[in-house]
Amino acid sequence: MADHRDGLPSWSGCRLPMTSSVSLTESVTAVHDFKVTGYSLIDGMGIGKYVSSSTFTVGGVDWAIRFYPDGSTVTCLGNASVLLYYCGREKEVRTKFSLNLIGKDGRLSQVTNSYMTHTFSPASDNWGFLKFAEKSKLQTSMFLHKDCLTIRCLLTVVKESHTQDVEVNSVVVPPSNLHHDFQNMLNAGEMSDVTFTVDGQLFHAHRCVLAFRSPVFKAELFGPMREDTTQCIKIDDMEPEVFESLLHFIYTDKLPDSLRDGKAAAMQHLLVAADRYGVDRLRLICENKLSEALDVETVATTLVLAEQHHCSQLRHACIGFVASPNMLGPVIESDGFKHLVESCPLIMKEILSKVSHIWTDKSD
Repeated sequence: MADHRDGLPSWSGCRLPMTSSVSLTESVTAVHDFKVTGYSLIDGMGIGKYVSSSTFTVGGVDWAIRFYPDGSTVTCLGNASVLLYYCGREKEVRTKFSLNLIGKDGRLSQVTNSYMTHTFSPASDNWGFLKFAEKSKLQTSMFLHKDCLTIRCLLTVVKESHTQDVEVNSVVVPPSNLHHDFQNMLNAGEMSDVTFTVDGQLFHAHRCVLAFRSPVFKAELFGPMREDTTQCIKIDDMEPEVFESLLHFIYTDKLPDSLRDGKAAAMQHLLVAADRYGVDRLRLICENKLSEALDVETVATTLVLAEQHHCSQLRHACIGFVASPNMLGPVIESDGFKHLVESCPLIMKEILSKVSHIWTDKSD
């Protein structure tokens, strides 16, 4: 005789086999910033004519942003257009995306229906804003800075749904919390065996952790010239906030939340600290953050830093930025340029050589 105890049917007191499945729909989201320099030079180039970003990949599919300074069609008279282009030709791709201007302070412009949903295909390979911005307002806008504007695309690619079986009563394993445990160990200071003083502020840490994460700390704490650990070790020429961020990364392998925005000044100081203590992964993260945040005001000081600390990838990014079209003039007028010339006079020869190559390539 069947009954339904616990909401599940059974027969003769025996629970019946149970299976389960779930439909999964996943997505990939990424951001691409497209900087348009020399706006005054492309204004008036004509309806339907555009400048394009480089191709970028999201969700395994290639995309590009096209900016039409005079509008993409005659219906856009008096407006600039911005469209997202699907470069693939194989399949339909469902997306959600936004296109905004981004100001120097990081503020985004507000446009009508700024978050769009569209299924791209070979037959419908572009979508966006025909009337993205009024030209008359754009020319005096806060988003047009030193004849440059930046378009930010936040793109989500929705993958095809699929179904998979679910194991009933399976053991759920939580994600690793090792970095949280080490962060708590640092914050609590339990079982610490070394103390540092930085501009009067004390930091308690663990010699073994520091030694295994930094060859410099290993030499200072365990080498022949090791510090006397019965006293506070004094750290000179470093701000407490920077040393705190260095310790946070050593213990967790992550940047602290206060540095996730990648502000140039903070990342520059942290790069110096990472190089000083031989924390190579942190130094490369700082290089990456600084290269992504380059602008006219910071590129000169960042290039000096890259030269002084032998950061080849960051150096290459800085020189490429300065040598890019219409950038050399504004950089020369920046506050940090004089310091660049005084500190690294030979670098100007390399910059001018690269500018010369770019203009030679354009003329060919």
